[in-house]
Amino acid sequence: MVSGSPVLDHVALLVSDMEASRRFYLAALAPLGFRLLYENDTCAAFGTEGHDDFAICLEQPPTTRAHIAFSSPDRAAVDAFHAAALAAGGRDNGPPALRPEYHPGYYGGFVWDPDGNNIEAVHHTR
Repeated sequence: MVSGSPVLDHVALLVSDMEASRRFYLAALAPLGFRLLYENDTCAAFGTEGHDDFAICLEQPPTTRAHIAFSSPDRAAVDAFHAAALAAGGRDNGPPALRPEYHPGYYGGFVWDPDGNNIEAVHHTR
């Protein structure tokens, strides 16, 4: 592995309510530069141009209790992610703040998605 390279290629979550989850992730991920890349009746994929990084698919039972942390370009985007996620139906699981217990430059905000997954935006200043 090359130093600094991505660890994962893509991640998918199973969701119980496609419309609620689509609305949540479309809003929450926009401040991080993600957009809806494609969708069909049962799946939606989000990412940046040429990078299909994250998807949601309608399936029972849904994924629950997962933790996914999305990289943020700066602290302002973490703040915007958190606010947008709450406005789109997410529940607070930790407001944006420095988290020195992880490392001194760790700035993250946490929300519960509609199915109870812990979704985070994080910016690292080293």
